[in-house]
Amino acid sequence: MTIIEHTPAELAPPALDLTRSALFLDLDGTLAPIVARPQDVGPETRRTAILEELVRRMDGRVAILSGRTLAEIDHILDGAVRPVAAVHGLDRREPDGTHTPPEPHPDLPAVLAVFHDLAAATPGLLVEEKGLSAALHYRQAPEQAAAVRALASDWAARTGLKMQPGHMVVELRTPGPDKGDSLATFMEAAPFQGAIPVFVGDDQTDEPAFAAARRLGGAGVLVGQVRNSAATHRLEDVNAVLNWLEAAL
Repeated sequence: MTIIEHTPAELAPPALDLTRSALFLDLDGTLAPIVARPQDVGPETRRTAILEELVRRMDGRVAILSGRTLAEIDHILDGAVRPVAAVHGLDRREPDGTHTPPEPHPDLPAVLAVFHDLAAATPGLLVEEKGLSAALHYRQAPEQAAAVRALASDWAARTGLKMQPGHMVVELRTPGPDKGDSLATFMEAAPFQGAIPVFVGDDQTDEPAFAAARRLGGAGVLVGQVRNSAATHRLEDVNAVLNWLEAAL
């Protein structure tokens, strides 16, 4: 088994090679800014145009790996990219459009009820229902971080749901593939097979995909502040990502 070293990712990435690369992109914090309410993120003309041209120039070797639902991803990105691994890699749509969603964990309704009860009693908390997972955001109530994490950890232990911490959010999701697993699966099939994987993401939930890209001979690009990561390069923010992608066209 290959061990992926975690070191501070600081170097800017080289120009994206459109002829040899397979491009995998996170959404929130990578292609779109993180906002207080996830539902406030919508389509953006420049981003859509960049993605559509990348898909065309790279013969379809572009995929989205995101914690969002499939419907949200299609809405925000104007349907520009067909291959998608939604809900952190759990719900995958193949390059040919084939989509067989997994069954949600039976304990998700109980978790959602508990999350909603806490949010109703705690100003600033926000519950996000994703069908296959339940997320509790505390960006507007950062003092609740410890309580939210403890609640999620307790319910993960009780139910077997997978706990997925993120930027000011904790999520409990149906067990299954993560972003790294989905990246590797995409790379086994056309049009990705034989290309060099490049994954761009910002969060701890993106680490499995950074590691998978490196394990398969490619690279990871971290978005945001320098931190220990399996990524090999770094870009400062969403605008820097869009500039880097646009420069390759």
